[in-house]
Amino acid sequence: MKAWILIPLMALTLAGCAGKTSYRTSCANGLDAAWKEQSLAEAEGFAGTVSYSKAVTLLTAAKTQQQFEAYSGCVKKVEKARFYLRESRAGR
Repeated sequence: MKAWILIPLMALTLAGCAGKTSYRTSCANGLDAAWKEQSLAEAEGFAGTVSYSKAVTLLTAAKTQQQFEAYSGCVKKVEKARFYLRESRAGR
């Protein structure tokens, strides 16, 4: 009787672990690219400092989420940060 309860519980646990790591590579690659873009935006001057500040804040939060294995949130923050970096380079 206990096996009937234990087997679905184990399957559910393993499925949860697989879903948690599905964004791991996207998060890492996105963070690497965004930090490189951040360095370029920093070197281009003071235009768009508000967008630049938002981007750096989002990248810091994304890195924190990566450390806590919240990869889907990391990917979303990286996408927003890269948008703000493009805006910063455009002087907006």
